[in-house]
Amino acid sequence: MPRVSQQELIIGAKQGKVISFPTDTVPALAALPNYASLVFAAKKRAPDKPLILMGSSPQAIWKYVQGTPEEFRIWEKVVEEHWPGQLTLVLPASKLVPKAMNPLDPSTIGVRIPNSIIAQNILKQTNCLATTSANLSGEPPIENMREIAVNFPDVLVLDEEPLKNQKKYGSGLPSTVARWTDKGWEILRQGSIKL
Repeated sequence: MPRVSQQELIIGAKQGKVISFPTDTVPALAALPNYASLVFAAKKRAPDKPLILMGSSPQAIWKYVQGTPEEFRIWEKVVEEHWPGQLTLVLPASKLVPKAMNPLDPSTIGVRIPNSIIAQNILKQTNCLATTSANLSGEPPIENMREIAVNFPDVLVLDEEPLKNQKKYGSGLPSTVARWTDKGWEILRQGSIKL
């Protein structure tokens, strides 16, 4: 499938197609949450590795999580400090999260706002997307959009030619992943952000 413009990418996502675009870490494979199973299929990903819900603002994300007012205050403090950025929070999922995003434990959902203008522009227009890194499961992330287009011929891939003059995007490092527990934060994967 040829690489497409940002507008074509957004239209494709709204139609339920799997798309790929750069973020502040590694490029993402993404789809609307209700089409999460298509992302698992494209990536050949096992159901025990859940997808992450990416949004353009905390307001867009909060309806997908549930907690007490006190928990929300704690989460909002962390988010104010680290979002947009390379921090994924695993929080209790609300009923809005499709089971397909986390098939083995639908009670939680990983959420993140990428520090990437390109990604945020796309997310503002698609709303939250179910995402993962653009690579086949078990292989290293692919950092180049051209290679993603070759490896995923059925995925709509953002054409990066018009983006050349923007500063280099993507650190190439995965995000820090922190899960909320009744004892506070548990670090599941240490990335560049320390909690």
